[in-house]
Amino acid sequence: MRLFVAAYPPPEAVTDAVARVEGLRVGRAAASGINVRLTRPETYHVTLAFLGEVDPLRLPDVQAAITRATANWRPGHDGSGRPAPVVDAASDPPPPGPPRVSFAGGGRFGRGRFTVLWLGLDGDVDALTDLSRALRRELGQARLPYDRKPFRPHLTIARPGERVTDEEVDADRAALAAYAGPEWPVAEVALMRSHLGPRPTYDRLAAWRL
Repeated sequence: MRLFVAAYPPPEAVTDAVARVEGLRVGRAAASGINVRLTRPETYHVTLAFLGEVDPLRLPDVQAAITRATANWRPGHDGSGRPAPVVDAASDPPPPGPPRVSFAGGGRFGRGRFTVLWLGLDGDVDALTDLSRALRRELGQARLPYDRKPFRPHLTIARPGERVTDEEVDADRAALAAYAGPEWPVAEVALMRSHLGPRPTYDRLAAWRL
Protein backbone atom coordinates (compact mmCIF):
# COMPACT_ATOMS: atom_id res chain seq x y z
CA MET A 1 0.00 0.00 0.00
CA ARG A 2 1.15 3.53 -0.85
CA LEU A 3 1.13 5.71 2.27
CA PHE A 4 1.76 9.29 3.36
CA VAL A 5 1.14 11.46 6.43
CA ALA A 6 -0.60 14.78 5.81
CA ALA A 7 -2.28 17.84 7.26
CA TYR A 8 -5.63 18.78 5.72
CA PRO A 9 -6.83 22.41 5.57
CA PRO A 10 -10.33 23.38 6.71
CA PRO A 11 -13.09 24.20 4.18
CA GLU A 12 -12.62 27.98 4.40
CA ALA A 13 -8.94 27.72 3.47
CA VAL A 14 -9.78 25.37 0.60
CA THR A 15 -12.54 27.65 -0.71
CA ASP A 16 -10.25 30.67 -0.67
CA ALA A 17 -7.43 28.81 -2.43
CA VAL A 18 -9.77 27.40 -5.07
CA ALA A 19 -11.05 30.89 -5.87
CA ARG A 20 -7.47 32.05 -6.39
CA VAL A 21 -6.60 29.07 -8.57
CA GLU A 22 -9.65 29.64 -10.75
CA GLY A 23 -8.33 33.13 -11.55
CA LEU A 24 -4.95 31.83 -12.70
CA ARG A 25 -4.09 30.96 -16.28
CA VAL A 26 -4.13 27.26 -15.40
CA GLY A 27 -7.56 27.76 -13.86
CA ARG A 28 -8.89 29.43 -16.98
CA ALA A 29 -7.26 26.76 -19.13
CA ALA A 30 -9.05 24.06 -17.11
CA ALA A 31 -12.36 25.89 -17.50
CA SER A 32 -11.85 25.92 -21.29
CA GLY A 33 -11.36 22.15 -21.36
CA ILE A 34 -7.56 21.88 -21.29
CA ASN A 35 -6.42 19.08 -18.99
CA VAL A 36 -3.92 20.90 -16.76
CA ARG A 37 -4.57 18.34 -14.04
CA LEU A 38 -5.86 20.71 -11.41
CA THR A 39 -5.81 19.18 -7.94
CA ARG A 40 -9.36 18.42 -6.84
CA PRO A 41 -10.30 20.63 -3.85
CA GLU A 42 -11.42 17.67 -1.76
CA THR A 43 -7.88 16.27 -1.95
CA TYR A 44 -6.02 19.46 -0.92
CA HIS A 45 -3.37 18.54 1.65
CA VAL A 46 0.14 19.27 2.87
CA THR A 47 2.35 16.18 2.96
CA LEU A 48 4.38 15.89 6.18
CA ALA A 49 6.02 12.54 5.45
CA PHE A 50 5.79 10.39 2.33
CA LEU A 51 6.37 6.68 2.84
CA GLY A 52 5.56 5.26 -0.58
CA GLU A 53 4.94 1.53 -0.87
CA VAL A 54 4.68 -0.25 2.48
CA ASP A 55 3.92 -3.90 3.19
CA PRO A 56 0.34 -4.01 4.58
CA LEU A 57 1.63 -6.22 7.40
CA ARG A 58 3.66 -3.24 8.64
CA LEU A 59 0.66 -0.91 8.96
CA PRO A 60 0.58 -1.34 12.79
CA ASP A 61 4.27 -0.31 12.87
CA VAL A 62 3.48 2.81 10.83
CA GLN A 63 0.66 3.77 13.17
CA ALA A 64 2.84 3.17 16.24
CA ALA A 65 5.59 5.38 14.79
CA ILE A 66 3.14 8.22 14.15
CA THR A 67 1.71 7.81 17.65
CA ARG A 68 5.17 8.19 19.17
CA ALA A 69 6.01 11.19 16.98
CA THR A 70 2.83 13.10 17.76
CA ALA A 71 3.00 12.23 21.47
CA ASN A 72 6.57 13.50 21.87
CA TRP A 73 6.45 16.49 19.55
CA ARG A 74 5.64 19.99 20.77
CA PRO A 75 5.87 23.29 18.86
CA GLY A 76 9.51 24.28 18.85
CA HIS A 77 10.53 20.72 19.80
CA ASP A 78 11.03 17.99 17.20
CA GLY A 79 10.66 14.95 19.42
CA SER A 80 14.37 14.09 19.23
CA GLY A 81 14.71 13.61 22.97
CA ARG A 82 16.09 17.07 23.66
CA PRO A 83 14.21 18.54 26.63
CA ALA A 84 11.47 21.02 25.81
CA PRO A 85 11.63 24.44 27.48
CA VAL A 86 10.39 24.43 31.07
CA VAL A 87 7.22 26.45 31.49
CA ASP A 88 6.70 28.32 34.76
CA ALA A 89 2.95 28.53 35.09
CA ALA A 90 3.27 31.47 37.45
CA SER A 91 5.21 33.72 35.08
CA ASP A 92 5.19 32.24 31.59
CA PRO A 93 2.31 32.02 29.11
CA PRO A 94 0.82 28.57 28.49
CA PRO A 95 2.50 26.40 25.84
CA PRO A 96 1.50 27.30 22.28
CA GLY A 97 -1.25 25.34 20.60
CA PRO A 98 -1.06 23.60 17.25
CA PRO A 99 0.87 25.34 14.47
CA ARG A 100 -1.15 28.00 12.67
CA VAL A 101 -0.44 28.38 8.98
CA SER A 102 -1.95 29.86 5.84
CA PHE A 103 -1.49 29.25 2.16
CA ALA A 104 0.64 32.04 0.77
CA GLY A 105 2.74 32.65 -2.30
CA GLY A 106 3.58 29.90 -4.72
CA GLY A 107 6.03 28.49 -7.19
CA ARG A 108 6.81 25.72 -9.63
CA PHE A 109 8.71 22.46 -9.62
CA GLY A 110 10.19 21.08 -12.81
CA ARG A 111 10.00 22.08 -16.43
CA GLY A 112 8.27 20.87 -19.56
CA ARG A 113 6.07 17.83 -19.05
CA PHE A 114 7.21 17.62 -15.41
CA THR A 115 5.91 21.09 -14.50
CA VAL A 116 4.08 21.32 -11.17
CA LEU A 117 2.48 24.51 -9.80
CA TRP A 118 2.08 24.89 -6.04
CA LEU A 119 0.97 27.17 -3.21
CA GLY A 120 3.38 27.82 -0.35
CA LEU A 121 2.72 28.17 3.38
CA ASP A 122 3.22 31.01 5.82
CA GLY A 123 2.94 31.18 9.61
CA ASP A 124 4.30 28.54 12.01
CA VAL A 125 6.25 26.76 9.28
CA ASP A 126 9.17 26.06 11.65
CA ALA A 127 6.84 24.17 13.98
CA LEU A 128 5.46 22.21 11.03
CA THR A 129 9.03 21.41 9.98
CA ASP A 130 9.77 20.10 13.49
CA LEU A 131 6.68 17.91 13.26
CA SER A 132 7.82 16.51 9.91
CA ARG A 133 11.24 15.74 11.40
CA ALA A 134 9.66 13.98 14.37
CA LEU A 135 7.55 11.82 12.05
CA ARG A 136 10.48 10.93 9.83
CA ARG A 137 12.69 10.14 12.81
CA GLU A 138 10.20 7.65 14.21
CA LEU A 139 9.61 6.08 10.80
CA GLY A 140 13.36 5.69 10.35
CA GLN A 141 13.86 4.17 13.78
CA ALA A 142 11.13 1.65 12.96
CA ARG A 143 12.97 0.80 9.71
CA LEU A 144 10.08 2.02 7.63
CA PRO A 145 10.58 3.70 4.24
CA TYR A 146 10.17 7.45 3.83
CA ASP A 147 11.21 10.15 1.39
CA ARG A 148 14.38 11.79 2.68
CA LYS A 149 14.24 14.89 0.50
CA PRO A 150 14.22 18.18 2.47
CA PHE A 151 10.79 19.12 3.76
CA ARG A 152 9.23 21.87 1.62
CA PRO A 153 5.66 22.40 2.84
CA HIS A 154 3.36 23.14 -0.09
CA LEU A 155 0.03 22.39 -1.71
CA THR A 156 0.20 21.09 -5.27
CA ILE A 157 -2.50 22.88 -7.28
CA ALA A 158 -1.81 21.75 -10.85
CA ARG A 159 0.38 19.50 -12.98
CA PRO A 160 0.04 21.27 -16.31
CA GLY A 161 3.08 19.70 -17.94
CA GLU A 162 3.38 21.14 -21.46
CA ARG A 163 -0.35 21.85 -21.85
CA VAL A 164 0.32 25.53 -21.13
CA THR A 165 3.42 27.52 -21.99
CA ASP A 166 6.31 28.26 -19.64
CA GLU A 167 5.37 31.93 -19.92
CA GLU A 168 1.87 31.17 -18.64
CA VAL A 169 3.20 29.11 -15.74
CA ASP A 170 5.66 31.84 -14.82
CA ALA A 171 2.85 34.42 -14.99
CA ASP A 172 0.80 32.29 -12.59
CA ARG A 173 3.77 31.96 -10.26
CA ALA A 174 4.15 35.75 -10.24
CA ALA A 175 0.41 36.17 -9.62
CA LEU A 176 0.61 33.84 -6.61
CA ALA A 177 3.37 35.90 -4.99
CA ALA A 178 0.82 38.27 -3.44
CA TYR A 179 -1.64 35.58 -2.38
CA ALA A 180 -2.32 35.16 1.34
CA GLY A 181 -5.15 32.89 2.41
CA PRO A 182 -6.90 32.60 5.78
CA GLU A 183 -4.98 31.24 8.75
CA TRP A 184 -5.83 27.77 10.06
CA PRO A 185 -4.56 25.47 12.83
CA VAL A 186 -2.85 22.18 12.04
CA ALA A 187 -4.84 20.41 14.75
CA GLU A 188 -4.33 16.84 13.52
CA VAL A 189 -2.30 14.70 11.15
CA ALA A 190 -3.76 11.89 9.08
CA LEU A 191 -2.32 8.67 7.70
CA MET A 192 -3.50 8.35 4.11
CA ARG A 193 -3.42 5.62 1.50
CA SER A 194 -3.21 6.79 -2.10
CA HIS A 195 -4.44 5.04 -5.23
CA LEU A 196 -2.69 6.24 -8.38
CA GLY A 197 -4.37 6.90 -11.70
CA PRO A 198 -5.70 9.74 -13.86
CA ARG A 199 -7.79 10.84 -10.87
CA PRO A 200 -5.87 9.75 -7.75
CA THR A 201 -7.97 8.91 -4.71
CA TYR A 202 -7.05 8.81 -1.03
CA ASP A 203 -8.30 6.71 1.88
CA ARG A 204 -8.04 8.07 5.41
CA LEU A 205 -6.70 5.25 7.57
CA ALA A 206 -6.21 7.01 10.92
CA ALA A 207 -5.71 10.44 12.48
CA TRP A 208 -3.91 11.91 15.50
CA ARG A 209 -4.78 15.11 17.35
CA LEU A 210 -1.95 17.53 18.10
